Amino acid sequence: MTDNSTTTQTSTSQKVAFLVATEGIEQVELTGPWQAVEQSGATPVLISTQAGTVQAYNHLDKGDVFDVDLTVSSAEVDDYAALVLPGGVANPDALRTDSDAVAFVRQFVQSGKPVAAICHAAWTLVEADVVRGRTVTSWPSLQTDLRNAGATWQDREVVVDDNLITSRNPDDIPAFTRALTAALSSSVTA
Repeated sequence: MTDNSTTTQTSTSQKVAFLVATEGIEQVELTGPWQAVEQSGATPVLISTQAGTVQAYNHLDKGDVFDVDLTVSSAEVDDYAALVLPGGVANPDALRTDSDAVAFVRQFVQSGKPVAAICHAAWTLVEADVVRGRTVTSWPSLQTDLRNAGATWQDREVVVDDNLITSRNPDDIPAFTRALTAALSSSVTA
């Protein structure tokens, strides 16, 4: 992923969807997994609720701007091997109000393909009603929301429950990306 430029897609058998709102994305939770996906040989694709660009943040300070590859209303679950939901407070809060984004997440989880959500991104999983009976982690302030949605919440750097991969915060990115790339590798051999 290069800042302020169109993402170049390489020829690969796997594409990984990165779903974000138009702003409020925690930049390192986008770029860290993005780089890991590229290094694994897969092609990351930036999907958002609107065409154009998205604004990332470094906590509360504006970060870089990234070009959107596709809108979520045009995206098809069958085209992707996995879904990554970066955090940031405003990003998943906006995503959970977008019916196309919520439907895409729900369909992705139901497909059985890997879905990786970090930090506040679990809010979108709650809205999609896909955490009931699942074990997850998130930014600590979301634990009540997740429990109320029927999940078991754990304070661990990464929790893998079937096709759901969740982590708490940017410090967990190494464990998060290892779990994500392992899931991608497993889906190639399956």
